[in-house]
Amino acid sequence: MNYKIRSIREKMKLLNIQGLIISNPENIRYIIGIPVEGTILLTDKENVFITDARYIEEVNNFLTINDEFIIYDNKDVSEEDNQTFFSDCENVGFEENYVTYANYENIIRKYRIRNIEETDRIIEKERMIKDEKEILYIEKACEITDKCFEHLLNYIKIGMTERQVAFEIEKFFLDNGADGVAFESIVASGENSSKPHAIPSDKIIRFGDPITIDFGAKYKGYCADMTRTIFAGEVSDELQNLYNYILKNQLRTTKDIKEGVSCKMIARSVENDFYLYNYTLIHALGHGVGLNVHELPILSHNSQSILKENMVVTNEPGIYLTGKYGIRIEDTIRVGKLESEVLTKSSKQILVVDAK
Repeated sequence: MNYKIRSIREKMKLLNIQGLIISNPENIRYIIGIPVEGTILLTDKENVFITDARYIEEVNNFLTINDEFIIYDNKDVSEEDNQTFFSDCENVGFEENYVTYANYENIIRKYRIRNIEETDRIIEKERMIKDEKEILYIEKACEITDKCFEHLLNYIKIGMTERQVAFEIEKFFLDNGADGVAFESIVASGENSSKPHAIPSDKIIRFGDPITIDFGAKYKGYCADMTRTIFAGEVSDELQNLYNYILKNQLRTTKDIKEGVSCKMIARSVENDFYLYNYTLIHALGHGVGLNVHELPILSHNSQSILKENMVVTNEPGIYLTGKYGIRIEDTIRVGKLESEVLTKSSKQILVVDAK
């Protein structure tokens, strides 16, 4: 049996649920291995995948006998069939963090479920630890992202707009083997860099501006996530000192990221250091990366997660002074037993573009 299905079934037993409905596209891709639409139904007796005619041939060609799926074209599934899938299940789980209330009600009616239960993100928690193929895909996404950053150092000029740079990032990814962007790129210059999630605008990059670039390629569905803050023309002593302070924290906590370490402890160490200098870490220190750019675990002061080998997480301390500027430095990191591997390898030295 598909090892992912086997592990999910073990978690279902712990939750005392006999059936499970999976409709989140990323969870389906994680289990099936290809990006197809549909619904997975797990019961004590069988693994069912219901999709439509567009995907039937692809799914039949991809899934092996070891996956043990019964595949249905949804036009061939009758109302009576739906009502029998979970007829022997006392409790049926659903994805409470994905399903809307309207779909929740529809699920109960459609499958005649007696008792529907929340599942506490059991699949998302399975996704936290990556297998060898997933790590290879993330590594490739990071490699393309690094190449793009090297290109940007020569491409960005004073007088360009943030939007021009964001467009160039997407174009570079598509031209260099990526699926596209893993998320909408952030390119924030000057005072816009004080907004952690700034949207690229028609603002012109000016001499002396810090430029925060938060971006990542997606490769075969898997994401990279990297932030670098660079400087246009020159860097002031004030910005240089702040940059070096943030980098010191980023390098120190990267060394702390390894199996068995508390996500809360790592985040707290940065928050406490920032507090001593009257700064605040206004967002989580990091997050998991995989099929989504933001996944479990979260590295924050209220996280209960413990790092495990082959989790992939980010480390992204940042300081933002409203209306003035902001600086963030971020890497994607594979968690190891004794030490971790930084997968985004672009330089974190102070870099000036279009220097005069």
